[in-house]
Amino acid sequence: MSKKFIELHGLWSDAQKAAAAEVLQQIEKAGLQMVRLSWPDQYGLLRGKMLSVAALKSAFASGSEITMAPFFFDTASAIVFNPFSADGGLGNAELAGSPNVVMVPDPGTFRILPWADRTGWMLADLYMTSGRPFALSPRTILKKALGELQELGYDYQAGLEVEWYLTRIVDPCLEPETLGGPGTPAAPPKVMPVAKGYSYLLENHLDEVEPIMAEVRQHLLALGLPLRSIEDEWAPSQMETTFDVMNGLDVADAMVLFRNAVKQICRRRGYLATFMCKPAIPGFYSSGWHLHQSLSARDSGANAFIPVQPGEPLSALGRAYVGGLLEHACAASSFTTPTINGYRRRRPYSLAPDRVSWAKDNRAALARVISAPGDSASRVENRVGEPAANPYLYLASQVFSGIDGIRRQLDPGPLQETPYAADVPILPHNLAEALDVLESSAFFRTTFGDEFIRYWLHLRRSEWARFSAAEGQVDFAGDTVTDWEHREYFELF
Repeated sequence: MSKKFIELHGLWSDAQKAAAAEVLQQIEKAGLQMVRLSWPDQYGLLRGKMLSVAALKSAFASGSEITMAPFFFDTASAIVFNPFSADGGLGNAELAGSPNVVMVPDPGTFRILPWADRTGWMLADLYMTSGRPFALSPRTILKKALGELQELGYDYQAGLEVEWYLTRIVDPCLEPETLGGPGTPAAPPKVMPVAKGYSYLLENHLDEVEPIMAEVRQHLLALGLPLRSIEDEWAPSQMETTFDVMNGLDVADAMVLFRNAVKQICRRRGYLATFMCKPAIPGFYSSGWHLHQSLSARDSGANAFIPVQPGEPLSALGRAYVGGLLEHACAASSFTTPTINGYRRRRPYSLAPDRVSWAKDNRAALARVISAPGDSASRVENRVGEPAANPYLYLASQVFSGIDGIRRQLDPGPLQETPYAADVPILPHNLAEALDVLESSAFFRTTFGDEFIRYWLHLRRSEWARFSAAEGQVDFAGDTVTDWEHREYFELF
């Protein structure tokens, strides 16, 4: 008998083979009928198809083919590459004609969706039919970064701290004239807040949203996500959710699962959850995604960032890692803050960073160090990210930058205890500036791959061109959020 696709190309580890057998047992025991097999696209959104149990069993051997067409789309589903040119518009003849790629299930990600009827869920990795990893797959890029880190003798660990908005749908806006089309997003639902704001951490505001949030947390826990806290943030209906420390790929996988879960649970109950940075709703402030990260030694499991001496911010390795984060922060900007709207956070004295700084327990810094000698939770928090960021690209930018800092022993310089006054490089003010810095980065062309960087630049510049044509020149630090931004991102993210 000839070998099937997964075995032929050696795509599963022994652990994945064992997990696949266990998944089939879980499916039978739970009486599942369908399993959603999904992959994270260029935006960190999940796409895929529902497979019957019989089809999933086949996919566990041969994979499941699916079109790569969504990779030709920008955030408005405008086709920005010509799939029928000789190189698919992507500089790669293998991608001409919008060919199929193969979804290879990752059995270790399997979950039973508690809000969906007899339905399972699983992530997949994308491969060309030749067995080569699909170069535009963000999950593949993060795997590469984590593999290089492991070769250095370390594992990546991170905790999630994510702000988002919970709103109630007043009008779903489903009239034919509001549905949009390719290149023109549909009108997002009209919504209202579900709680008042500006009383940061007020328990009564938490209680106002308890009916829907009780269901959200129940399902998140049923999924096995390491939920740590739910908080009332500053603005009306603004929530913050944190998760305990996870390892490597699990961090990004948990983020896409969390976002999808929250959006789906809320929508079924007449609510809309959005991870858009700053919606065009009066009184709504910007939301951030703070990434708490550290490295652990593979031989001992010990946190490698713990400072040795009192007053020392981090270990020597931790300082070098931060040196890498700072060195590449501007070039990484379109990965940590990929949407046009996300740059509205970048203003001084706003508890969000506007420049390349690091400090000890200072929320104005890009890299906030939280540490003490003997503290196993010693870590560095990158506060620059937006909640709509692609988790795989955000994390990959951190890991690759940190590796570079370690290899070159980069010195982050003195701590800046007044970050907004520090004489250090300013972060890009908008997406166009961020893309220009990335284009000149030989570092990210090497680490992410030149094929992906060329793709990313073209994709996001198409988005910027549509925005500029509609809105002209915009001051992201002062002007109000445009209707274009709200329509583009509010419902999508």
